[in-house]
Amino acid sequence: MEDIQEILEDFLVEAFELIEQLDQNLVELEGNPDDLELLNSIFRVAHTIKGSSSFLNFDILTGLTHHMEDVLNKARHGDLKLTPEVMDVVLESIDLMKSLLHAIRDSGNDTSAGIDITDICRRLDIISNGDVASTTVQELVDESPVPESEENDNTDYSKLSDKEVEDEIERLLKMRKEEDRKRRENNGVPKAAAAVSTPSFESLKDHDEDDETPKVAEPVVTKRAAAENAPAKKESASSMEQTIRVEVKRLDHLMNLIGELVLGKNRLLKIYDDVEERYEGEKFLEELNQVVSSISLVTTDLQIAVMKTRMLPIAKVFNKFPRMVRDLSRELGKQIELEISGEETELDKSIVEEIGDPLVHIIRNSCDHGIEDGATRRAQGKSEMGLIQLKAYNEGNHIVIEITDDGKGLDPDLLRTKAIEKGMITEREADAMSDKEAYALVFRPSFSTAKVVTNVSGRSVGMDVVKTNIEKLNGIIDVDSEIGHGTVIKLKIPLTLAIIQALLVGAQEEYYAIPLASVLETVRIPLDEIYTIEGKNVLRLRDEVLSLVRLSDIFGVKQVYEGGEHTYVVVIGLAESKLGVVVDTLVGQEEIVIKSLGDYLQGIEGIAGATIRGDGRVTLIVDVAALMNLAKGITVDIRASAEAVVKTKTVPSDYIVLAVDDSAMDRNIMKKSMEPIGVKVLEASNGQEALNMLKSAEYSIDAVLIDIEMPRMDGYTLAGEIRKYSKYKNLPLIAVTSRTSKADRLRGVESGMSEYITKPYSPEYLESVVRKNIKL
Repeated sequence: MEDIQEILEDFLVEAFELIEQLDQNLVELEGNPDDLELLNSIFRVAHTIKGSSSFLNFDILTGLTHHMEDVLNKARHGDLKLTPEVMDVVLESIDLMKSLLHAIRDSGNDTSAGIDITDICRRLDIISNGDVASTTVQELVDESPVPESEENDNTDYSKLSDKEVEDEIERLLKMRKEEDRKRRENNGVPKAAAAVSTPSFESLKDHDEDDETPKVAEPVVTKRAAAENAPAKKESASSMEQTIRVEVKRLDHLMNLIGELVLGKNRLLKIYDDVEERYEGEKFLEELNQVVSSISLVTTDLQIAVMKTRMLPIAKVFNKFPRMVRDLSRELGKQIELEISGEETELDKSIVEEIGDPLVHIIRNSCDHGIEDGATRRAQGKSEMGLIQLKAYNEGNHIVIEITDDGKGLDPDLLRTKAIEKGMITEREADAMSDKEAYALVFRPSFSTAKVVTNVSGRSVGMDVVKTNIEKLNGIIDVDSEIGHGTVIKLKIPLTLAIIQALLVGAQEEYYAIPLASVLETVRIPLDEIYTIEGKNVLRLRDEVLSLVRLSDIFGVKQVYEGGEHTYVVVIGLAESKLGVVVDTLVGQEEIVIKSLGDYLQGIEGIAGATIRGDGRVTLIVDVAALMNLAKGITVDIRASAEAVVKTKTVPSDYIVLAVDDSAMDRNIMKKSMEPIGVKVLEASNGQEALNMLKSAEYSIDAVLIDIEMPRMDGYTLAGEIRKYSKYKNLPLIAVTSRTSKADRLRGVESGMSEYITKPYSPEYLESVVRKNIKL
């Protein structure tokens, strides 16, 4: 039983692989019916599926493929011309074949789905005998050995011996050969050409006999086709020997392990940077550098190799479009040609599965809305045959899919008018809208310019689904059009969704990762270049007015510290929309592994997932599409709020000094030393308490006096933690300690201390050091 199940699984895999290319090949054959090599390859697919299904007792599928094979066999012998009407029936039989295969996959048989092939088989028979007079057809029926067949149908094979069964099979084969011979004679097929036709029973005996190229009127072409077929068969056999089928879940698990390895590599690089800074000049650093570099290189190569195992050619998606365009052109009464290039471009399996539906919507729109009818095209001086080009190519870590048509193009004025009529935009917004922004209106929900609702389009659904699906893949859509010349739609999609390049940014104490594909540029600007127009923050960047929003305002991050007179702006883009995101720090570009937030945190708006950085901390990954929607509801005046935080200190009593020491007596000495200055002194008994006071931002602290030996958190660690915040990069940190060695002083400088005072000290000296650092 297990053997049969394994054979069935192999049959289904092979059948789906064979039939996948069939639609495209048949459409191509319709345009070039003299391509004998293509016709032979299509015939072999039908023949192979028929033979395998017959072996597995799938009688319905066997019968359908047998009738289809007869038509293809007539065509390759030159006895039948493949007209569009004939191809309609053949393509319909292909659809039924797919349905039967799906039924076999789901239920294990081809009968439970209740698919009736009687009508399609009758139509295939009519086509197969199309050139024969009705009388001849009747003669064929009369001459068929019906009584003998009927008699044989009543034979009880279970009572026959092995020898009798073999004799019966031989008799049936001879009978079938005789039937085929008579049919060929009646159809007037030359004997040399007819010799190729092989009974279905023999498909199990000798498959190669059916692959012989028939001899037709042009023997030169026949030899060329045969010569090309031979090495192709050899190459195919070789490639099959070198191929192994692997379950997708195993590849997913391997990809997860690679993700963890990448995180480990990032952690190792971070540790190496810390070690290099601390032990600069040491001999072991060179050897450590070589090891770290080697591990980093091998990890990257391994990551690429594993990613390639999950890659599939985009042809798996593209192959269904020639058939779709062919059917649509007949349905719409238009002549449309589809040109495909770059189908060998590879994408991650998960993205290949998701990209199909968006492309279907776009191409259907190009056929219905883009390409004009023949009369209109002739009147405009265009070729009556409309052209749609589907192209794929690599661009960095992304793949670009380009859909171009030479139709009527998008009218930006019409789009604006329709949007106003539907209440999507105001007239004022329409006047301020560029043509590029007008093109983006087609992606709005419930937007349609179709005057008539058809089976193809006009129901106001489709393009908004495209936008949603592409954004789920962290992709970008770009639309360009010219009235009377056509439209170009570009989809830019990452090669994989598991590991991406991201820009790490800081918003107050939090860090976020923005997918690099959505980042257009970063700029550093003074606060006085930010203006407020109708309650919205804007920036004039070159010749463009850019909306601004602070990342900390979107995610509700507490304002722990002010950012100073300058700030960073990350310009992000999605389709035709742009937004400037104000951040406090730019950490840099990093390769990140996307992790799910789990069921409990799933669905947080604006967050696409999380990653673990080199220092071990979790960083949230921004969902750019959701971020741009959230930004619309933010009304905080960035410039006013930043200026309100910065308070000018004019007198000594405005200044605050924090004294950190686990000894109350030492804190008291520090406090008395500050009295002549007149500053306010706050106290903390350990490093953790001091850090919490700084993070709370309740006080604007101007200097910190730090003891080294303290419980919970020592002075070195406290200084290092304080320096992690950009606000406190220039905050005076004054070490007050009894540690006097050169190594202790060096460590103090490395941790971020501004001054190093050793005990005992005079109050006057401490006072002068503090005065110097807070500029009093």
